[in-house]
Amino acid sequence: MTIPVAKVLAALLAEPDAQRYGLDLMRMTDLPSGTLYPVLHRLTEAGWLAADWEELDPVAAGRPARRYYRLTAVGVTRARQALADLRAAIPDSRPSWGGTEPTGAPAW
Repeated sequence: MTIPVAKVLAALLAEPDAQRYGLDLMRMTDLPSGTLYPVLHRLTEAGWLAADWEELDPVAAGRPARRYYRLTAVGVTRARQALADLRAAIPDSRPSWGGTEPTGAPAW
């Protein structure tokens, strides 16, 4: 699993039932489009994501239709497991701060 994939999965797992479009995910993950869209494509091909175009009249809306992505039921389960496995595989190399460890989620 790459850091970009982990970032995308973490962003989608923040609200598993929410539909997200590309620009929204770019903002959430700080990934450029050239990195984000291949990740979304691979996750869709793997069955982890469902992707649907919004039904919209672009002229009336004044913008192009968006493609929305959401985790499938299988995707939610596999994404949670993949991120848990990734967290377990990364040794905690943070320094000790007076006997207490700093807390917080990984960067993804």
